Amino acid sequence: MPAKEVRDGKEITNPYLIVQQLIERACQTLELQEGVFDILKKPKRIMKVSIPVRRDNGDVVNYTGMRAQHTDILGPTKGGVRFHPNVNEDEVIALSMWMSLKAAIVGIPFGGGKGGIIVNPEEMSEREIEELSRGFIRELEPIMGPERDIPAPDVNTSPQIMGWMLDEFDRLRGRNVPGFITGKPLIIGGSEGRIEATGRGVVMTIQEAAKRLDLELTGMKAVIQGFGNVGSITAKYLHEAGVKVIAVTDAKGGAMDENGLDIQALISYMTEHKSVKGFSDSKDLSNEELFRLDCDILVPAALENQITGENAGDIKAKIVAEAANGPTTPEGTRILEEKGVFIIPDILCNSGGVTVSYFEWVQNAMHYAWKEDEVLEKLEDKMTTAFKVVYDMKEAKQVRMREAAYLLGVGRLAQAMKARGWIKNWEMPIDC
Repeated sequence: MPAKEVRDGKEITNPYLIVQQLIERACQTLELQEGVFDILKKPKRIMKVSIPVRRDNGDVVNYTGMRAQHTDILGPTKGGVRFHPNVNEDEVIALSMWMSLKAAIVGIPFGGGKGGIIVNPEEMSEREIEELSRGFIRELEPIMGPERDIPAPDVNTSPQIMGWMLDEFDRLRGRNVPGFITGKPLIIGGSEGRIEATGRGVVMTIQEAAKRLDLELTGMKAVIQGFGNVGSITAKYLHEAGVKVIAVTDAKGGAMDENGLDIQALISYMTEHKSVKGFSDSKDLSNEELFRLDCDILVPAALENQITGENAGDIKAKIVAEAANGPTTPEGTRILEEKGVFIIPDILCNSGGVTVSYFEWVQNAMHYAWKEDEVLEKLEDKMTTAFKVVYDMKEAKQVRMREAAYLLGVGRLAQAMKARGWIKNWEMPIDC
């Protein structure tokens, strides 16, 4: 099953085909009956909706939104909502499948879901974004809820947008349903530590990888592609761990300082200027140049298909920590692995967000809030345990980290199918 296809006259790497390919390989290695792959290779439900929005100039524009629900075999589906002009059905489905695997790997009772709207939010006013957000929920409310499908922030969405979505859902249901959505503001049921969760989790997995590789983080050099919420938080906590973050890029440019960037000042600059480009006393650079830099840690924290067969050979990092979803193509993965690069796969590396979303959901159900140190302690336990079981799978099966993560995730989903009576006479080949 090829992972590439031609779209609009261009050859692209399709994330949906990639994740199908990886799941199929895991099913074969685990010797699962064919029906398991038939279930996991496509979503249980995909819904596309039209969302009319009256713009500030009086024009009405009809936007397309979508929501994929991959599987609810472990629990209600769970996943973010992104606002981006390149949102498409295959991307949303692939992201929902990755969410199913993340939840299985970190051991939380969720299935995978994902949503998106084809829109450039930078071209909209705050009022227009609010109307769009509420319209998305109005159209999808019948298939959502705390026991069915639970949204969260993703690319270009925020706690405020989650607050608008929660308010719209509550109006439609006629009651307060805080567990419907996660990543919302603290005052209406959000969790301490949620905003930082994904970036913190990325750093936790980097620390675990360094231990396995007998590397000392202090003094190591890191570069980060993408400086949104995840990239900036990752930079902050890497810096606090003694790592020199020497370069970062975003969609508009980059900033590099061989002696290490002042991360707190860079975050403040980014907040004011909406880009890291032009940061004081730094050198501008492109994504292509960033991937060629001499460093120890590379963190792709932007979008899919960034590390490819064309640029993977230029990467000099010892560790690639996939903070984004699907940032490395199959060919890019092959090249990195042949070079001996230790890849922390996305479905492990960036699972801190869904983990603390689970904690938020639990707190809402209990009508109780945990302190931040308690949330972080629970997050660290989940992330370090997940890293250990994936690494143990890697060692036991003599495979790479990505394949080990898929074996674990698919294996746990298969265990749930067996428990429900969907498959018979199969045992996980390693105790996980």
